[in-house]
Amino acid sequence: MTLYTKMTADFSENYIGNSALAIILSTCLGSVAIMTTLSHGNSFLQMFMVFITVVLCSAHNAAILTVQKPKLVFDLLMISLIANSLIIVGNSLF
Repeated sequence: MTLYTKMTADFSENYIGNSALAIILSTCLGSVAIMTTLSHGNSFLQMFMVFITVVLCSAHNAAILTVQKPKLVFDLLMISLIANSLIIVGNSLF
């Protein structure tokens, strides 16, 4: 059993509790990504990164609020966390 399969199964098993924690995690990480992005100015590139962050976090939250399948919610969470982490690291290095 792969790590992804195990995490998806664990997320689905306690969907309600994990969804609440996922909303908090995604939103907090997204806000840090936006803060680090805007600390470098407000050019087109920064505004595009803010747009990507808002879209990913909103898509994840909307999937939870519209009661989508747990696998879709988990996939959106992972995409949101990875993309926002990359934005944070990218802004911290440059």
